[in-house]
Amino acid sequence: MAHSHAKHLSQVIRTGLVLAAAGALAGCDAGAANEVPPKPQAVETQTISLQPSSRAWSYVGTIKARYQSDLGFRVGGKVVARLVEVGERVERGQVLARLDPADLELALASQEAELAAATASRDEAVASLARYDTLFKDGHVSKAALDQRGSAAAEARARVDRGQRNVSLARNQLDYATLFSDATGVVTTLPVEAGQVVAAGQLVAKVARLDAIEAEVALPEQDVEAVRGAKANVVIWGASPDDEQKSLTARLREVAPDADPMSRTFRARFALDAPGPDATLGRTATVRLRAGQSDNVAVLPISAVVNEGRGAVVWVVSADGTRAAPRPVTIHSLENGRVLVSSGLSNGDQVVVLGVHLLDPGKPIRSIASRTATSQN
Repeated sequence: MAHSHAKHLSQVIRTGLVLAAAGALAGCDAGAANEVPPKPQAVETQTISLQPSSRAWSYVGTIKARYQSDLGFRVGGKVVARLVEVGERVERGQVLARLDPADLELALASQEAELAAATASRDEAVASLARYDTLFKDGHVSKAALDQRGSAAAEARARVDRGQRNVSLARNQLDYATLFSDATGVVTTLPVEAGQVVAAGQLVAKVARLDAIEAEVALPEQDVEAVRGAKANVVIWGASPDDEQKSLTARLREVAPDADPMSRTFRARFALDAPGPDATLGRTATVRLRAGQSDNVAVLPISAVVNEGRGAVVWVVSADGTRAAPRPVTIHSLENGRVLVSSGLSNGDQVVVLGVHLLDPGKPIRSIASRTATSQN
């Protein structure tokens, strides 16, 4: 009887355990059935397109003339006429200003009178020499008397030569009373007015020549060497609609050896090969430079690259577009908010460029935008 009761109790316990296990399994199945799949993370991606690496940058500068002539009178005097204004275009040989010629005309007349007197003295001395020469041959005068007349004639001829030179000098000085432009250009400075007395050589007008036009920019210290081998073109602000005038080829002509003491920049001048009508003096221009050419690189925004102390990594999207995984890359350079990647990526790879800080290898993603590789221009 006792044995039968124990057997029955054992069966009850076994049945309870089975039921409990079944209940636990049922509960697990219910939890699994109620589990919500993770929500895909929205990210922005970019399709990689490898391209040759190069550096492109620009500066704002001013159109200037390579040559500027400081013009002044070669004699002193009072300015009686100023015939041009600042900003006016002038041609070679055009009259810019005149001095009062009265004193110079008097000087010329005086020298001409001196020359006339010297000429008369010379003619008399030459005639006297001829008479004495005849008398000497006839034996009526001595050789000493003939030599004396010869010396007087030679002196008279020298005075005539000196008088002719003085007349030429006085005539030149009279011509110097008119100031001419020595080249075709634009008047940039006129520091004198009519009625003002000026000294010889004093600045009267400054003319910027138009046969050599340049764009002047200020270079930061770190870019001085970079510009030497760079290709340059110039865009004139407010240029005409003609496309040929919007971008002008240029070449670096000079870089100042010393930095400006205030700005610590170096003055650089780019000569325009074919300036055109829009390259007028004083206009603002952008000098665009491009340097370097090496292996193909991928251009990405800085936001696409992650570095947590183990090297640069980008997140590459899987072929089905539902996952992203980190991939090590090699950085070629950083410039203007961009990263140039030299290895680790291939044409056609899709890279996450926005939202990388929220990614997890096991978490699904959803691309909300796609764009091609950033241009280097």
